[in-house]
Amino acid sequence: MRLLLPSGWAIPNRFGGTAFMPIVNTPEVAILGVSKAAMKPVWDGQEFQPRLMLPLSLSYDHRAVNGADAARFTSVLSQLLGDIRTLLL
Repeated sequence: MRLLLPSGWAIPNRFGGTAFMPIVNTPEVAILGVSKAAMKPVWDGQEFQPRLMLPLSLSYDHRAVNGADAARFTSVLSQLLGDIRTLLL
């Protein structure tokens, strides 16, 4: 664990493109890549609806972050960003 101290997060923003794979650099333990948002058609069960989609890419050091925890974090972050009003409650 001494190799991971001090550790932290990085959140880069990449303009243009649709996605990228961020690389974790020591002493970071995770990096969340945020790409450009774009309107995309999403099937709602009956018809396609336009939705604003924000591609996210999470990379993390498996020595410090459990994969299941990272998946839960990504899911919760997606839900919060999907309805920003939940952040105000």
